[in-house]
Amino acid sequence: MSAPGRRPGGVRMDEGRTSAPGPGRAGPSDLFRTAGPPRSGGARAAAEGVAAPGPGSAGAGDGPTGETAGRWGGGGGAGGLEALRVPDDLSARVPAEQRGAGRDDVRLLVSRGRAVSHRAFRELPGELRAGDVLVVNTSMTLPAAVNGRVGGERVVVHFSTRGADGRWAVELRAPGAAGVTGPRPGGPAGAVVRLPGGRTLVVEEPLGPASGARLWWARVPEPMSMSLSGPQSVPQSVPGAESMPGPERTRPGAEWRPTSVPKLDPMPESRSEAKSAQGLVPGLVRESEAAEEAARSMRGPVPDSVPEFLRRYGRPIRYGYTERDQPLSAYQTVFAAPSPDGSGSAEMPSAARPFTAALVAELVRRGVLFAPLSLHTGVASAEVHEPPYPERFSVPPATAWLVNSVRAARGGDRTTGGRVIAVGTTAVRALESAAGADGLVRPVAGWTDLVVTPRRGVRVVDGLLTGLHEPRASHLLMLEAVAGREALRLGYEAALQERYLWHEFGDVHLLLRDEERNAPDCSSNEW
Repeated sequence: MSAPGRRPGGVRMDEGRTSAPGPGRAGPSDLFRTAGPPRSGGARAAAEGVAAPGPGSAGAGDGPTGETAGRWGGGGGAGGLEALRVPDDLSARVPAEQRGAGRDDVRLLVSRGRAVSHRAFRELPGELRAGDVLVVNTSMTLPAAVNGRVGGERVVVHFSTRGADGRWAVELRAPGAAGVTGPRPGGPAGAVVRLPGGRTLVVEEPLGPASGARLWWARVPEPMSMSLSGPQSVPQSVPGAESMPGPERTRPGAEWRPTSVPKLDPMPESRSEAKSAQGLVPGLVRESEAAEEAARSMRGPVPDSVPEFLRRYGRPIRYGYTERDQPLSAYQTVFAAPSPDGSGSAEMPSAARPFTAALVAELVRRGVLFAPLSLHTGVASAEVHEPPYPERFSVPPATAWLVNSVRAARGGDRTTGGRVIAVGTTAVRALESAAGADGLVRPVAGWTDLVVTPRRGVRVVDGLLTGLHEPRASHLLMLEAVAGREALRLGYEAALQERYLWHEFGDVHLLLRDEERNAPDCSSNEW
């Protein structure tokens, strides 16, 4: 069929420029090692910033090796794709509903093994079968960009990730000409950023030794009325905040002291909770550990009012190639749901954006199942390719049970029965983080620094629905792990030839295995 979404004469209805963050893979010793040269066109809009989820993923003990250092840091994504170039006019500049009939008016590139076909996204039900389960990320997008001042200097603060000690990983950006922001060192330690509403942000320490001082841990002191009254002053707009694990605090006015450095275990093999260990990233503590610490404290947990502050004063982070500011609703998916503590994603988990309520209802009518999980995405780099840092995720018991049931029902035959299809690279990272070496998914909540690569393979995922990534982006290593190198190359060549649109408001790619060629189950997809 003809490629949907074109004007007569084959000219697309929008234009823009390409740029996408490129996380990679990380291990304990160099989790924040910067690799790869700066990419072009990475400036962020001063009004909002950068957007595009930044997952990746890696198995336990699967630290940086030549696999990613060569392909990723040396200029390569998945095999050979680094030679492809995405023209500037293939960036989606506005949401699909502002270009056509609705969110599901984007195009759907289908890669089934080496076979490539072109559909409209609304035709997705025809590509799935009864018993398939779509794993979706329910994380809401926060309005995570806020104006501020450091002394007399104007800055834009991008709130990235909330640590379990109550601090936030932030990036300070410098407003520039023509509505874009540029990189700015995040320090020095002790710098005070004045925020709207009389709030302040105190910069404390870099997120990691090799983060290039882009991301820093910072604290946003609670308003005095809240600090003095303690846990009774829970904002009513943050449901469940009274039971949140709180930051390590002393009495008001006392000297701040850092949280002990925790160990993050990205691969729970046989337990329903991430294991504890020693020394990865300051400020990232297992949720259960934070809860235990709060329970031991006579002061009790202190609620975090930053999400409510962002909802009042913030705006969505976005890329500079987008045409104009968009409301927060443009950055939410139909699956987005509030979290109990008000947390969310700094950047939209955009693969699910084309889904509409009507399309979900049609898929359910046809016997397709939905399994929710959450992974709160952080702020990706606009200028350099960096490994992904740990992100907070949760796989609930019902999702673990459903995924395991679907896989068990088909046995070792991939040609029949339901398939596990992740909606977005964030869903892959979360689900694979909860999967043990035996292929069973276990309920888990905590932090993951997993990086999925062809060498590590995937243990659970049979297919992936995702956006189109820059040819050098390390997201492609995850895609290659799911679909194989040749299928990915053929798909991207077709996307360029048919002028698909890239980035968070762009078109979508469905990658499915060639079931006839690879019917038996295997632990890795690098055939």
